[in-house]
Amino acid sequence: MILGGGPNRIGQGIEFDYCCVHAAFALRELGYETIMVNCNPETVSTDYDTSDKLYFEPVTVEDVLQIYRQEKPLGVIVQFGGQTPLNIARELAEAGVNILGTSIDSIDAAEDRDIFRHMMDRLGIPMPESRMASNLGEALKAAGEIGYPLMIRPSFVLGGRGMEVIYDEIMLREYVDAAVGVTPDRPLLLDRFLQEALECEADALADGEDVYIPTVMEHVELAGVHSGDSACMIPPVSISEGHMQTILDYTRKIARQLHVVGLMNMQFAIEKDKVYVIEANPRASRTVPLVSKVCGTQMARIATELMLGKKVAELELKPKNIPYYGCKEACLPFKKFPEVDPVLGPEMRSTGEVLGMASSFGLAYYKAEEAANAELPTKEGTILISLSEKTESAVHAAREFVKLGFSLIATSGTAQWLKDHGVPAETVAKINEGRPNVLDVIVNKQVCLIINTPSGRRDSRADDSSIRKAALKYNVPYLTTVAAALASAQGIRAARDGQGFVKSLQEYHSEIR
Repeated sequence: MILGGGPNRIGQGIEFDYCCVHAAFALRELGYETIMVNCNPETVSTDYDTSDKLYFEPVTVEDVLQIYRQEKPLGVIVQFGGQTPLNIARELAEAGVNILGTSIDSIDAAEDRDIFRHMMDRLGIPMPESRMASNLGEALKAAGEIGYPLMIRPSFVLGGRGMEVIYDEIMLREYVDAAVGVTPDRPLLLDRFLQEALECEADALADGEDVYIPTVMEHVELAGVHSGDSACMIPPVSISEGHMQTILDYTRKIARQLHVVGLMNMQFAIEKDKVYVIEANPRASRTVPLVSKVCGTQMARIATELMLGKKVAELELKPKNIPYYGCKEACLPFKKFPEVDPVLGPEMRSTGEVLGMASSFGLAYYKAEEAANAELPTKEGTILISLSEKTESAVHAAREFVKLGFSLIATSGTAQWLKDHGVPAETVAKINEGRPNVLDVIVNKQVCLIINTPSGRRDSRADDSSIRKAALKYNVPYLTTVAAALASAQGIRAARDGQGFVKSLQEYHSEIR
């Protein structure tokens, strides 16, 4: 029996359906009859010919137990439906259901931050400093010990819901006052926020002892943007060989310690030349279809075989050298919500994702942006820049656009700062500084791209927010991170060179060594 993801929601969707369907196909090839339990009419798993039996029922303890007692299956797969089946796995196991793959205790150990942190301490693997709090007093004490800025979130949530970066005590008090359902059993989690940190992920296949890692994925956006919203590159473009080995080593150690059987997703951040573990998910993640397609490795299918007793060694899984790039980009729904500030953060906003593949990083990124309806300008024009934090990377991005023939206009502080670093930029007035101002140049279609990095502090968001909302309304491409600006410059250069042509997935896979 395979448990699906239930109704679509932000945080889980088609990628988990992909895993469930491939599990059903793998089981059929192995000679097993399959039973699918899911209640979403939009999915392939609920097609009449995907599995032998379909129960169109809610994925709840009561419904699943009734079906289990009726059908008496060999076992139940809970790893492929996202968080929904995992949330009921413990109760199912206690009611006598045979859960295939990773044990419930291991899943709970990864989900419970306290248990997981102690495990990392034993393994000597660094995590960002963190505390738990069930009231305002505990939260203030924790903040004093960790220091601002910090990342705060409720425990046991999906898609980073309720997650926020807190910059000072006022924001912390506001957050705790608004938090609902915080108890000692379900506390708030406070972590030190890793600043200017490169985020990356690794998906692993394991049999309880041996571990196979097809690739490491590098996020384009820095830590602080939810992994479901950030663009993601396979293979990585800027992670050093030493850090790559550390990531692979940590992933293997954690998979063995948790006795993972099937799939596991690991999230890491690299800050100041040090690799930190963010979290481990002993289940299928939203990156599984991407890794499967780019690396030519059927992750869900192999994981299903491992759950049924096969070993990694038997499957002859070898390291792969991928000579091209695959870039995932998130599809964001902001055009449907004109009054919402389209800024990315730790709470997931995306409602889909696309994949661009090409021989270079720049072209793969350009293709992904085009597919996500955020097409980058290839003709020369004017770019509006407004930065909250002025870094060396931002100067580098601005220089790249100037080299491509774009002219820059910027708000007074940013324009002066760019000039100080030898980058030519015209000054445009802020909203309250007279006319023509930043909104006028957007409304009059005088700019072809907007780079606007938001400030985390709420009191300075008003101008920023107006710029981003106007960009959406008048259909001007906009970027809210410096990392995305750098990647976009490379993408525009690659698209201008015209170095791309259509190739089938099979042609790409034939190049893998």
